[in-house]
Amino acid sequence: MRLAIEQAQLGAMTPGGAEVGAVLVKGGRVACSGFNESEMRHDPTAHAEIVTIRRLCAQLRTNSLEGYTLYCTLQPCGMCTMASLWAGVSRIVYGAGRDEVHALYFESRHNDTVDFIRDAFRHDLEIEGGILAEECAAFYAKPQEPVPEGDDPAHGHTEPPH
Repeated sequence: MRLAIEQAQLGAMTPGGAEVGAVLVKGGRVACSGFNESEMRHDPTAHAEIVTIRRLCAQLRTNSLEGYTLYCTLQPCGMCTMASLWAGVSRIVYGAGRDEVHALYFESRHNDTVDFIRDAFRHDLEIEGGILAEECAAFYAKPQEPVPEGDDPAHGHTEPPH
């Protein structure tokens, strides 16, 4: 997790980068790392987890990351959770969870990482949260803090269907 925190720091200091870090590990060896590059790449899918998954899959020339653990400073959003499922990641470990940071970091539909994993019937995928949570949460706005309103479609107010 400390390496994911280093990636978050690097992302925060990089023009167009953002303060979410991710690392893929297998057998105690770091295989790949990255940070959020969405603004830098003008790509809304370039979250830290997806950047890291894409990079390692390209490097290994595979679509399967079975046996790998994904460490991330923030609980993965729905998109990143699904990417981890599709890539076959065996374990997800995250620092700060949904309740420790402002809702702006997550899609407004209140889907949770655990829900996606349960609904995908991936009982072999382990998930563990709260690792160095305070240290990770320090990068992000707190639940009660005011944040600027943006025009990001993933974070706009939505109503459940009636």
